[in-house]
Amino acid sequence: MEKRKKEQRSNKWAFLMYQESSPTDYLEVLEEIHVPFILSPWHDKDVNRATGKLKKSHKHGAFFFDSLKSYSQVSQLISHKLNAPAHVEIIMSPKGMYDYFIHAENKEKTSYNIDDIESGSGFELNQFLAENNDDLLANIYEVLRNSNLKEFADFTDFVAEKFPELLPVVFNKSYFFKMYLDSKRFQEINRKSNNQNTKIFKNDKSPDSK
Repeated sequence: MEKRKKEQRSNKWAFLMYQESSPTDYLEVLEEIHVPFILSPWHDKDVNRATGKLKKSHKHGAFFFDSLKSYSQVSQLISHKLNAPAHVEIIMSPKGMYDYFIHAENKEKTSYNIDDIESGSGFELNQFLAENNDDLLANIYEVLRNSNLKEFADFTDFVAEKFPELLPVVFNKSYFFKMYLDSKRFQEINRKSNNQNTKIFKNDKSPDSK
């Protein structure tokens, strides 16, 4: 079983690092590896449910490699460079990782500030946050629902001007927003058509109606 785990390969790996044993210049160390990375805020308020005591301050981190890497390769990398635990895990869900970083979906746990998330080596932090933050998606929907915009190009230009931080979400969820705008436009066309038909019917003065 241990051998099989060490043979696992992925381009997305999660790891853990403790504040008491990590180098103080951990960001510089990570930058020197030249692999895009993201780190959670320091989790310094997590409570061990079994003992009721605070857990050691730690960060959850993730590497995003250009190619597949084995468990052993990543394990050796973080234990050697960051003096971190050798255990690493394949990332199955970036959304789940984001939620765990700040405890977004678990209100029983201490929440952490999204602004304390760190990243480097080319990692697209703003895009990652926009894609995985449900609040931002809800904000875009509110903008779209309350606006008179009916064309995707106009909507994209509007977001780029007023809410540039939301633009990556529009690009990555473009199919949904296009479908919504089409539906909104057709709904208005049908409503106008029905109103016009009703008006014609009411104004009908045919001989049979006298």
